[in-house]
Amino acid sequence: MSNVACWALTRLWPRGRQKLLHIVLGLSPFQCLHLSSTHPRKKAYPDISSSAQNRKDTEPALENIFSSEQQHAILRVLNTASAEELAEFRLLRGRKSVNIVEHREKHGPFVDLQNLLDVPLFQYKTTVQVCHSILLPTENEKKEKIQASVPLGRLIRPEIERARLKSVKSIVSVVFGSHKLAWAHLDRKLTVLDWQQEECSRLMRGDYASPVYLEEVSSIISMMPEADFYVLEKNRLSLQQTSLFPLTLHFHIMEAMLHALLNKTFMQDGQHRVLSLNRITVGKHFGLMVGNNRTSGKDLVKQILTCSVTEANPHVSFLPDNVVHYQQMFSPVAQKRDEEMYDSLLQAVAFYELAVFKAYS
Repeated sequence: MSNVACWALTRLWPRGRQKLLHIVLGLSPFQCLHLSSTHPRKKAYPDISSSAQNRKDTEPALENIFSSEQQHAILRVLNTASAEELAEFRLLRGRKSVNIVEHREKHGPFVDLQNLLDVPLFQYKTTVQVCHSILLPTENEKKEKIQASVPLGRLIRPEIERARLKSVKSIVSVVFGSHKLAWAHLDRKLTVLDWQQEECSRLMRGDYASPVYLEEVSSIISMMPEADFYVLEKNRLSLQQTSLFPLTLHFHIMEAMLHALLNKTFMQDGQHRVLSLNRITVGKHFGLMVGNNRTSGKDLVKQILTCSVTEANPHVSFLPDNVVHYQQMFSPVAQKRDEEMYDSLLQAVAFYELAVFKAYS
């Protein structure tokens, strides 16, 4: 009897079929067990396309999961961070971060979170997890933020008395890059009294000549208004990265020049008027950090400028005669990104909120 016929017999008499095979065909118990269990059975699989469609219909839209503020924060990261910065998030490592940048370059910035579902490798569940990971910092980042917001001595350098902070009437926030120096003059009501930048075209030419630095920095300082404090951006560039050594040297020379030239009365009263505020601290305060990297503050500054015009009592206000001039930085025809300008304003606001206003608490 053929194997097919034997299998047919076992299907006709399912109970005791092994015993039947043993008696009728003279097969051993092992052969009976093997024969009755090896024939393929047809499996019933669910309709995958149908179940997937039903699941998609029941999934809530991403806009219903996250608030408008959360969506704005997530979109700011997705639209400004580089592939390397996005890869700082564990869920965006590898191809996902590259796909986001490629999709952004091909189709323009993400308008809403639902656009993420059009990016390769992004399913609904993955997208939700990625959005949550962008919003929620790691435990180490949380600890750093708490530690940075408590001790004043770790926030600004050098340390000064809280009484001096309480009496502040205005500050000048200074941020310098490789070829630009920008400053923002704000009073304690967060009114922008002056905000501009100057080119430093002769710097970083290779010889780092002290007379050139002195001439360039002195000419710019002569344009700056008087203030109670001058707050400098403090960069933390690694000396171990030899490729960054020229930029690190430039920053140190600029910082030393500004400290010396702006502390005009230090020899008489011994009071520091030039303070340093860490760039990372400002970035964390405004949610601009992606891992250990800080993203552009352009969108945030644009929002601050817009609110100063549309809101009755804006958090940061500008002199009416200057608003139109500042808005030109964000016009569609603007070719350059004035990062030093953006950072000088954000640094001034952060200094008031983290140091001056906290001095009363």
